[in-house]
Amino acid sequence: MQRPIPLVDLASVHRAIAPELDDAWRRVVNAGRFVGGEFVDSFEAEWAAYCGTSHCVGVSDGTAAIELALRALGIGAGDEVIVPTNTFIATWEAVAAVGATPVGVDVDPATLLITADTVLAAHTPRTAAVIAVHLYGQPVDMDAINRVAGRLNLAVIEDAAQAHGATWNGRRTGGLGDIGCFSFYPSKNLGAMGDGGAVVTNRADVAARIRSLANHGRVESSPDAHVAVGSNHRLDALQAAILSVKLPHLDRWNERRRLVVERYGRALAGSEAQLVTVVPGATSVHHLAVAEVPNRSVVRRELAAAGIGTGVHYAIPCHLQPAFRHLPKVRLPVAEAAAERILSLPLSPLMDEADVDRVAANLLASLTGDEGASASVPFTPPRGSAARPAHRPLAGQVL
Repeated sequence: MQRPIPLVDLASVHRAIAPELDDAWRRVVNAGRFVGGEFVDSFEAEWAAYCGTSHCVGVSDGTAAIELALRALGIGAGDEVIVPTNTFIATWEAVAAVGATPVGVDVDPATLLITADTVLAAHTPRTAAVIAVHLYGQPVDMDAINRVAGRLNLAVIEDAAQAHGATWNGRRTGGLGDIGCFSFYPSKNLGAMGDGGAVVTNRADVAARIRSLANHGRVESSPDAHVAVGSNHRLDALQAAILSVKLPHLDRWNERRRLVVERYGRALAGSEAQLVTVVPGATSVHHLAVAEVPNRSVVRRELAAAGIGTGVHYAIPCHLQPAFRHLPKVRLPVAEAAAERILSLPLSPLMDEADVDRVAANLLASLTGDEGASASVPFTPPRGSAARPAHRPLAGQVL
């Protein structure tokens, strides 16, 4: 039997940079500074520069990043925040955590992302902000979102938890709205070895308030005084040091992800399995390789039998989650239909051509409904595809 192909392969990525990671661990241990300090300061400066923003505040995780962003903007009870329903529930949880009401909106059928039109349609006098979720690694059309938000006097928060390094018209996510929020969960394009997150912004007042709220309401000028009711959402020094090691590799890893998804796209062209569309102006970093397929349960069973891991991101839209059953009932048909069909395929920056082709071959076989498709099959390129190879070979390269 062929070796399994996991949905996510963190071990291979970490092996490729093991000496650098070992050195980071030793430096933190030898310094004896595990909360705050030079490792956090250094990463914050590096990440702000990478995102093209003036300020970065490292925090404990991506959910905390969104919650702190909302609190720093003064958003709370009585306010509404427009959020796409096709997102991880953390986006909605953060809104609820500050006492505001998440107002779910539908998504574009090609990209499965929030649009300016849906924001405009959902706006009420109580709307205080919109959260643009750059899902699957593709940025939202931020020019359109910002135009609508400006007209309606809304704050714009970017949930860029899946979009480290993605760009919209040449500008990186995080610096496209008022505040950008990142998660560094281990499986992210830039992942820590545990939880971690960050908030980036060009507003000094917002950055200072987030830093205070994340550290029990303290301020640097008077660390014994707690000027606000804060919490403990600080970024660990060890995670910051690991992120600083990985950051120089991020652009190369993201390019490799694009090559993998391009190869999937060529292999699946003309089939019933279609990848989520990447629109002009967007440079996706493909945190996930998401296709819409018929008979998803059958497809997943056949791929699992062939040793191929898959995922579903996300099976239940947020407006249908039991945790939010108290909100007004709405129908968001695009997201609801997509939730029955979306399938995440294996994707890693170290994934080679043979594995990509094996996934594609078995996926295509599974679409026939043939119960024998679970036997792993080789990939035969579709007619005409041989003339369109990947931009450069994937196999045998170590990052």
